[in-house]
Amino acid sequence: MSRNSQQTRKRILTAFGKLLSSGFRDVGINAVAREAGVDKVLIDRYFGGMPQLLLAYAKEGDFWPTPEELLARFQGKVPKDNAALAAALLVEFSRALRRRRVTQEIMRWELLEQNELTDALARYREEEGLRWIAMVREPAGVDLQVLGSLLAAGLTYLTLRSKTAAIYNGLELRSEKDWKRIEASVESLVHLAFGSSGDRNKRGPSDALPSPSRSQHAAQKRAP
Repeated sequence: MSRNSQQTRKRILTAFGKLLSSGFRDVGINAVAREAGVDKVLIDRYFGGMPQLLLAYAKEGDFWPTPEELLARFQGKVPKDNAALAAALLVEFSRALRRRRVTQEIMRWELLEQNELTDALARYREEEGLRWIAMVREPAGVDLQVLGSLLAAGLTYLTLRSKTAAIYNGLELRSEKDWKRIEASVESLVHLAFGSSGDRNKRGPSDALPSPSRSQHAAQKRAP
């Protein structure tokens, strides 16, 4: 693909994300083409249609953080301590979501309506979430899926709420100082849950980031 084609493709994805952040009702091929300033024929040429465009946006449009992004500060190595790994995933997820303004707007809209676009994006997030969970060994006595979901949901809610409410139970949601407090508490809760279960397990012999094929396979085994 030529450089001009890559730039056009990126412009289409950016336009698509911008439209999604304003709501789902009027998002279509014509609207995306107008926003991107391109002929709608190019959308079919580069993506093949609306479903494929949505999938490309989810994967390439900086919509959702990857495991590699969440663990980038470890430079390709995951923590050997099981609780430290789980805490790092949650904290870095929170930071990644707070950086993604468009993703936040899309998630706010998802609370108001449901359609094939919201369903597709939700499925993509579910698949990625299962990949994250599959990276952590579940300690005895801890329902890792529930624990991770509760903490991730709390972090997500506070992030989305920060647009319309500066304070939540005395926490300043637009203050980095208070977000540091939130992150520290998440880490403490994870370590408490893992420690109280008697889990002192380390990860296996390989502490490199799992390949997508291995983590997806583990995620599929966990899926209901």
